[in-house]
Amino acid sequence: MPEFLPRSAVFAGGLVATTLVLSACGAGPDASTNADGESAATAITAEDFGGMDALIKAAKAEGTLNAIALPRDWANYGALIDGFEKKYGIKVKVENPDGASQDEINAVTSRKSKDKDRAPDVLDLGSSFAYSAAQQNLLAQYMVTDFIDIPDGQKDTMSRWYHGYGGYISIGCDARRVKTCPTTFKDLLKPEYKGQVALNGNPNKSGSAFGSVYAAALANGGSFDYIQPGLDFFAKLRKNGNYTPVQSTGATIVKGQTPIVLDWDYLNARYTDKLKSRGLDWQVAVPKDGKFSEFYSQAINESAPHPAAARLWQEYLYSAEGQNLWLKGYARPALMAAMEKNGTLDKTAAAKLPKVSGTPSFPSEAQLGHAKDDIAQGWGKPASR
Repeated sequence: MPEFLPRSAVFAGGLVATTLVLSACGAGPDASTNADGESAATAITAEDFGGMDALIKAAKAEGTLNAIALPRDWANYGALIDGFEKKYGIKVKVENPDGASQDEINAVTSRKSKDKDRAPDVLDLGSSFAYSAAQQNLLAQYMVTDFIDIPDGQKDTMSRWYHGYGGYISIGCDARRVKTCPTTFKDLLKPEYKGQVALNGNPNKSGSAFGSVYAAALANGGSFDYIQPGLDFFAKLRKNGNYTPVQSTGATIVKGQTPIVLDWDYLNARYTDKLKSRGLDWQVAVPKDGKFSEFYSQAINESAPHPAAARLWQEYLYSAEGQNLWLKGYARPALMAAMEKNGTLDKTAAAKLPKVSGTPSFPSEAQLGHAKDDIAQGWGKPASR
């Protein structure tokens, strides 16, 4: 994987460049059961399975966790994977690390009837894709130990998915190549930015590009119920020549192909650190005129081949250790407020986050569904007005 290539850079279906083949673990048929013969696949909490010790024992017996679309340089997933493997001795196999959310859903649905052992155990999905997967009955119910501390509105009431980490749509800018870096969506329409404004993918497949359209809508009179102004904004960017179809990655930034990038703040903030050694002055701003936040949701495949390891992975992600590792990757963990209150938050890492005022709000499942449909129909078309 290229050093700076983000997970949404490779799209679903035939456009995926490389797929890593997973092999089934060699655990026996009883690996996913506890001492009472109960299956981890039906456990909605660790207590249902006999407690954390029983869950850890069964997960270690399975020996493997099948993950998908988790690049090591996305939100510090490399450290999370290494930490989980070291802590529990369970091998994490990551298929298609640079895939998008839709790739994950495709992998689950295509392996329900065959190649079940190769199916993903766990999923990391953009919110609209998590809702879609739940509606298709693809996700298992499971409540992590600190489920109650995940804020309302950031978790499914049936515990099929819940937010893990997230951030805000931001504007990243190479101050060496751009005389005055834009800080608002209104700025992006200025003629001096011709051919310079890029997205991290197609909004029909990429969560960050989808969020960028939503943020542009909020900046131009739209709302969670009305995303059309965002589509119109990008139509104007294309018409005046400011938008470039080049998909942004760390490599395109270094080459100067995408000097202005709309992406999640935790990805743009990471570029600030990683690209400094290459002489780039990468500046990041969360636009005040289009403040849009989204969290990626964690979920378990209802047909997970390693159900105990899948549940243990969730417990690890929502432990103080896991949440702080996301935070060190500039992502805002879902339990951040609770951890700040109980004193387990890494304050040094929290202080490095891009500054944002106010409390984030999130579109509902219905609003996301309508927005997704509108983007599918309207992306790439001329402005409606």
